[in-house]
Amino acid sequence: GVKLLLHGLCSNTTVKSLDLKGNNLRTMGAEALGKLLRQNKSIRSLILEWNNLGMWEEGFSFFCHGLGANNFLQRLDLRNNQINHQGAGELAMALKQNASLQELDLRWNNIGLLGGRALLNCLHSNKTLKRLELAGNNVPSDILKAVEQAMDHNQDRQTILSETQNRAYILSKEVLSLKDEKTKQFLDLMDTIDKQREEIARSGRMSAARVSQLQEALDEQHSIMNSLKAKLQMTEAALALSEQKVHNLGELLNATKEEQTSMAERHFTELQQQKQEGADREGKLLRDLSAASEKNLLLRNQVDELEKKCKVQQDQLFQVKQDLTNTTAELKLRAVQAEERLEMEKRRFKQSLEDMESLRLKEVDHMTQHIEASERSMQDRIQRLEAIRIALEEELSQVKAAALTERGQAEEELIKVRSQARLEEQQRLEHLEEKLRLMTESRDEAQNCCLKQKQMVAEAQAKANQLSLHADGLRRRLEELQQDLNSKEEEKVTEVNKVKVELQEQIGHLQAERTAQEGLREKIAALERQLKALSSNHREALLDKEGEISMLLEKLRMKEADISRMREEEAQRASFLQNAIMAYVQGSPLGAHGSRK
Repeated sequence: GVKLLLHGLCSNTTVKSLDLKGNNLRTMGAEALGKLLRQNKSIRSLILEWNNLGMWEEGFSFFCHGLGANNFLQRLDLRNNQINHQGAGELAMALKQNASLQELDLRWNNIGLLGGRALLNCLHSNKTLKRLELAGNNVPSDILKAVEQAMDHNQDRQTILSETQNRAYILSKEVLSLKDEKTKQFLDLMDTIDKQREEIARSGRMSAARVSQLQEALDEQHSIMNSLKAKLQMTEAALALSEQKVHNLGELLNATKEEQTSMAERHFTELQQQKQEGADREGKLLRDLSAASEKNLLLRNQVDELEKKCKVQQDQLFQVKQDLTNTTAELKLRAVQAEERLEMEKRRFKQSLEDMESLRLKEVDHMTQHIEASERSMQDRIQRLEAIRIALEEELSQVKAAALTERGQAEEELIKVRSQARLEEQQRLEHLEEKLRLMTESRDEAQNCCLKQKQMVAEAQAKANQLSLHADGLRRRLEELQQDLNSKEEEKVTEVNKVKVELQEQIGHLQAERTAQEGLREKIAALERQLKALSSNHREALLDKEGEISMLLEKLRMKEADISRMREEEAQRASFLQNAIMAYVQGSPLGAHGSRK
């Protein structure tokens, strides 16, 4: 029945505890238990009290092999199973292979001295067993004490391992949180860069539209100048016709000189005055044309300067974008390098712990065989551990120096970015001031032109009406340009405020990163302290073990001396008894009768 039950439990995944106390299991049951321990992965507690498993050596050996292959069982109760020293040896071999059992109860069996020694030797390789009960097994007290010390050592080791695992888990969580924060910061920076690009594109479009408007205004002024030239040509033609008329009148006057000399002289003087007035008018018109051409040239030069300044601003913006992309890429690379360094330090720390554990296991194995050689090897290994600790300290110092250099570089980059932003703001403000000055000068010149044109229009009413209309249009355009300049100034102010806010946010993010780096440094210092404490505890434990080994050797010597002394005393007593018996036999009447015969 037990065989069928255990065969069904081999594939079960829900049963966690199994109690088979007092079922008189034999060889078949022990073999079925060994098979169960090989195949089942869910049972954590197994109670086999009062089953006499130790009486069946083959079945118990099969059970021990299954226990050695199992890596899930945590508690095993084998009380009152008549396990002798051979069964204890099989259990010791199984415990060397097992890496999950934490509690083993072997009370009230027949393990004895040899079995106790076998179990004590297996504890040097088993580091998971926390509790081993050996009461009622005729095991000497020194072996029981050694077993208790080994159990205490295993408990301390497991607590230290659990603490280190918890700390590593906490550190990994913190590293992941730092990664998330850095990714968020990078995404925020990319969003701000995209927004700035959109704003720059908008400003470029607005500037292009305004330049096109200015070009249209220049084209209109060119058309006005062409119309004025055409009017001047018309006036010149009119003057030529008037000259021809005057020449004809002169011929007529020459023909009628004799009749009206006085009238001819008067007409001649009037014609000369008219000629002078026409020449004055022509000179004024030529001067106006030269002034208008100079103004056109000045306006063209101003437009060219504005285009050049727009190109320079676009180049500066492109350089700022490139600097921002370079700084973000450098920050990413530095974050990745810091994370890789942290992972490398964790791996090295784990490897050093594993090396220390393997070295300690080897030392314990060799201490039981060759005590003198183990002392020398222990000294060499202590030196190696000190060298490893020194190397770790050097690596930590290098990491600290690298972190300090990175922080200094980041601060220098921040200072450079701030200085560049300030210079750009100053340049933009100066550029805007120059634009305003030029616009005011152009406005003053346009007003002067309007005044001159009004004076010219006073001479001719038709021309005056057209010029007044043109002056009104120019005033409206000047007002529109002033409004555009005011809107530009407001936009520039808003852009400057946005840049200041973004710089403040970046400074806050950098300060948060600085605080996180300081927290990591504090954690690294705490880890260094823990390493120092662990190394000191390890040394103290080694010294305590050496002292205990020397005490055990002295006790063994004392016990050997006591045993030799007791043997000598027993030999003396035996000789005394033999002599007394011989004397009694010789002195008794039976002895005398025998001698007489």
